[in-house]
Order: sequence, then C-alpha cells, then structure tokens
Amino acid sequence: MKKPDESAGSNNRSLALRKTFGLTKSGWELSVKDCSHSCLILGLYLAVGVIFLAFNFTTFVASKNQAVKRDDIEDIFSKFSELNVLIIGDAMVDNYLWGKADRISAEAPVPVVTVIRQEARLGGAGNVSLNLQALGANPILITFVGDDDNGKIFTNLMKENRLSSDRVFADKSRMTTVKTRIYSGDRQVARVDQEVSALLDSDFEAHIFAEIVKVIDTERISVVVFVDYDKGLITPWLIRKVVELAKSRNILTVADPKIRNFDDYREIDLLKPNFKEFRDGLKLQIEMTDLKELKAIAENFKNENNIGMLLITLSELGVWVSNGEMQNYFPAEVRNIADVSGAGDTVVAMASLCLATGLSAALTAQLSNLAGGLVCEKLGVVSVDREQLKKEAEKILAD
Repeated sequence: MKKPDESAGSNNRSLALRKTFGLTKSGWELSVKDCSHSCLILGLYLAVGVIFLAFNFTTFVASKNQAVKRDDIEDIFSKFSELNVLIIGDAMVDNYLWGKADRISAEAPVPVVTVIRQEARLGGAGNVSLNLQALGANPILITFVGDDDNGKIFTNLMKENRLSSDRVFADKSRMTTVKTRIYSGDRQVARVDQEVSALLDSDFEAHIFAEIVKVIDTERISVVVFVDYDKGLITPWLIRKVVELAKSRNILTVADPKIRNFDDYREIDLLKPNFKEFRDGLKLQIEMTDLKELKAIAENFKNENNIGMLLITLSELGVWVSNGEMQNYFPAEVRNIADVSGAGDTVVAMASLCLATGLSAALTAQLSNLAGGLVCEKLGVVSVDREQLKKEAEKILAD
C-alpha cells in the first residue's frame, strides 16, 4: 500500500493558512477576481443589513443630530480646560512590533514576522489620561504597576507625555500589564498579553482609597472616572466607597466597566459599556441590531441601578444613549477604519468632559461618537486630535 504523502498534507495546511492571512507568493495580496467576488457578496449583505437596521432604528430615533451653533462648539471645548478629572483605573503598556510577514514558519503553521520597529505607548487608564489631556482637561491618574521594567516604562511614558506619575504605585506582588500587538504592514496578526488580574489585597486597596480621598480633599475635582479593565485595581468595595465619597462632595462619577464588576456600578452618573460588555455583564442573548429589545433591557437596568446616563457603544453602528428622559441612537460616520483599539478610552474621556460641562445626553453621545470614530482611522492606541474633532463637530453638528 502506498504511504500517504505527508508533505502534501503540510502543503495543504500551509495553503489554507496563507489564504487565512492573505499570504500569496507576492505577499499580502488577493487576486482582483477574488476581491471583486468578495466585495459583491459583502455589498449584498450590507444592503440587506442597512434596510434591516433602518427598520429597527427608526422606531425610536428622535433625530440624527442635535444642531448646535459653531460658537457653541468652540465654547464647549474651551470649558474643558477648566476641568480636573480624577482617573482610577488599570494601567498597562501597549507594546507594538511592526514588521513584515512573507512566509510561514517551518516549526508551526504560523506566519513569521520580521520586526522592523518596536514602540511602547500608554494603554488602559494611561490612554484615557492622554485623551483627557489632548482634549484640554487636567487628568490626575491613580493606578498601580508591577515593580518591574515594564512598570518603569509606564512611568517614563507618563513623564514623556507631561502627565504626573506621582500616584502611579508599584505593587511588588504582581507584574505590569502589557499588551503586545504584532503587525505585518497594517494588519495585526497576533496579540500577546502579560498580566495578573487578581483583585488587590485589602492593604493595598485601603492605600489606594486613602490617596483618592487625599486628591479629592486637595484638588477641585469635577468628575471621577473608573477605567476598569478587570486587571485588579477596581474592587466592589472601592467602587462603593468612591461613589459614596463623590456624592457627598457633589462630584460626578463615570465608569467604563468590564464584566467582573459590572453589577457593582450603582448610583453612577454615566456608565459607558460597549455592547459586548453590556450583553455579557447581564448574561443576555440579544443581537446588536435588536434595538427595541436593547432599549427595554437598558432602561430597566438603568432604573434598577439608579444610573444617571447609560451610553452604549455599538461598534461600527454608532452609539445608543438614555438618561431617563430620552433614548436615542446615533449612527457612526462613514470612515476608513484602520484599528478599533483604544476607541473606548477616547469615548469615555470625551463623555466624561461633556457630562462635567453640563451638555445634554444627545450632544454628549454625538461628540463621544465622533471622537471614538476619529481614533479608529489610525493604527494602534492613540489619543484624539482636539482640533480635528472640533472641525468635524462644526462640520457635522453646527447649524
């Protein structure tokens, strides 16, 4: 009996992998015929999707945009510089390996990326701080890192970006969270995470809260922002104590939640989950396009937890917002999406400033929607460009 050709099986696996990653003999390319066929099918799906979405969304959308005067937009952005924002959240280093993949490894069916450039950026609560700074506000970050080289990289990045690292504390019991994204050209081919996600011990938790009290006692804080990436800094006890303290001082609270603490964000002035976080946090079986169902569930959740404003981001579909008086959906602007990493950080930063400035729920949602969309046009985690955002707001929202 003829022995099976093992090399043929290997070649088949290699070919399948090349198709998965878009690899051909000439690199990251697809044939024009294949691309045209795919685009035609995609176009048909999109057309059906648009009709379906239009049918669902128009059932409760009041208007696409709340018109504002051009001078009002300038005034809104100028007020951001008056705000001190306390950020409590998980710090991380976003590491990038930029290179080129033109072959499959002989050791395993994975692409080989030849690294050309390496870069480290502020991630998590650090990126929220960068966005707040870019928008003109004064961010004050309370967080922790590991007592390691990556922790030093984070604090150095804070200093390089003219952000205070005075309240970035080192925890000897854990490592600094690092997300390493590997790119071939402009395509992300892998991500490697290094982290410890266990909750803080009670002593460190008490230390963090004492620092929060100190900042609130000495600084004129307009809004407190929880940036929760489920990496251990934010605990149910800390949420409860900070919200109680903030309410006693008439300070607004905002949270960008993850799953573990989702049910603990009660009495929050603005909660900003993305759709997946909202669905998974409530253990729902619901489609993103079913906004009728989303509206009913969201209103019930908001009322049960006494949340002032609920802002749910819907990825490329836009945002949905409710403050008890109005519920509305605002579609995203059409863009050339390069990378969605960090868009949620930008949205929560913008929404926090809008809330602290006293803007309506509709305008808060629209400006946050624009800000999150703009950063998606750039590769990697970046902060929003304030002037670009102002110009886009004037173009789209000004009457």
